[in-house]
Amino acid sequence: MTALTLSTAAAPGLRADAIVIGVAKGAKGPVVAPGAEAVDKAYDGRLAGVLETLGASGAEGEVTKLPAPSGFKAPVVVAVGLGAEPEKDAGFDAEALRRAAGTAARALAGSKKAAFALPLAEAADAGAVGEGVLLGAYSFDAYKENGKDAKAKSGKAPLAEAALLGGKPRDKAYKAAIERAAAVAEELNRARDLVNTPPNDLNPEAFAAVAQAAAKEHGIKVQVLDEKALVKGGYGGILGVGSGSASGPRLVKLSYTSSKATKSLAFVGKGITYDSGGISLKPAGHNETMKCDMAGAAAVFAAVVAAARLGLEVNVTGWLALAENMPSGSATRPGDVLRMYSGKTVEVLNTDAEGRLVLADALWAASQEKPDAIIDVATLTGAMMVALGSRTYGVMANDDAFRTAVHEAAEEVGEPAWPMPLPEHLRKGMDSATADIANMGERMGGGLVAGLFLREFVGDGIAWAHLDIAGPAFNEGGPFGYTPKGGTGTAVRTLVRVAELAAAGDLG
Repeated sequence: MTALTLSTAAAPGLRADAIVIGVAKGAKGPVVAPGAEAVDKAYDGRLAGVLETLGASGAEGEVTKLPAPSGFKAPVVVAVGLGAEPEKDAGFDAEALRRAAGTAARALAGSKKAAFALPLAEAADAGAVGEGVLLGAYSFDAYKENGKDAKAKSGKAPLAEAALLGGKPRDKAYKAAIERAAAVAEELNRARDLVNTPPNDLNPEAFAAVAQAAAKEHGIKVQVLDEKALVKGGYGGILGVGSGSASGPRLVKLSYTSSKATKSLAFVGKGITYDSGGISLKPAGHNETMKCDMAGAAAVFAAVVAAARLGLEVNVTGWLALAENMPSGSATRPGDVLRMYSGKTVEVLNTDAEGRLVLADALWAASQEKPDAIIDVATLTGAMMVALGSRTYGVMANDDAFRTAVHEAAEEVGEPAWPMPLPEHLRKGMDSATADIANMGERMGGGLVAGLFLREFVGDGIAWAHLDIAGPAFNEGGPFGYTPKGGTGTAVRTLVRVAELAAAGDLG
């Protein structure tokens, strides 16, 4: 991954492939952002005008390249748009810095070193820029000929090193911000790798092995329940979904504990390593990206490892409900009834509503340990994409205050989310004449129906939130900001931020 350093060097004398500066969209044209004073001076204070002549406006996502001034050791200046100029005495918000840094990092693929002269008013700004660089420079090339070597030969290798000018290498706050950025970004990129890995190489057993290796590396306790253990334990939901596949299901429990913790959190992730829809087969055109149906479990896995790396003073348990949903002679059929781990029975009306079944077992297992709060993460419903689009995820909860806290944490770290209700009248649609509940209800409001189903499997008195990340978990369009095409790692940063708030006693 791209190396991050803090530097007090002046832009003109730094040896690099490029100097990155920020430009904002002002009322009368582009405005050079703080951090680029030395660069602007070298253009005799006329840099904004030069950029405007080249067509730059300062709009978010805009990249303008121009030759560096005489005397600079870097040959190129890269001006990246920060969006609207902030009001007087107000700095650029963290997300604007993250996106600009990510955009620049993508534009500099193939470069060995770049100096980022973006606004760094405080340590948090350095963390935001560092995070944006690391996320924006991400590249998944494991399946390309000769892997990274081929990308290097073609000039498309990720930016190798980023020096953050204006940083304070000896300042504890700046160092901590960069270390946090590196830990979170590295684990988020690991989640992206998992989402992007083809399903023929990432079945439930293989995913569990990845989790075991990471747990060993970072001092996390891990327990893997295979098919025999799931049968013995009565995990009917996970077993039912995985019954049609030659690759058996798994339930992975990751436990990070801190001796100073006073709060405990449980994160539960949907891990359908491939979703064909089962007997209720998906129509043509809906299968190609279904390797991403384990993005919730990938996010939970990454968040637990990040919490361990950061040494957060909170106990965090991750539950990865892993199965492959395939049609076969042994697959669960519409009309079958499953007895879940909680003892409740579920009539399966549609085998493509499988994520809620594996989550139900994992939610009940998590509830038995009586954590202070549970958050589940899942690419659960197409209905949530219809409601919120492809970049925003829905947040549902059994407690309004907790839902607000999770939503605010998501927005703080730059993950667009929106609070959604759990209307009681929709529960009746899941009544079953055969079982305690059906896995389907009314078609309209399907994302909310799924949330209501999951709520049935959360223990009494436990605050719970459900994140439906079906839209933003996998980007089928072009890259933007620090978001690549393919797996995005959505929800990792939200979960880490929730854990940080819980450790500080500020979760509410």
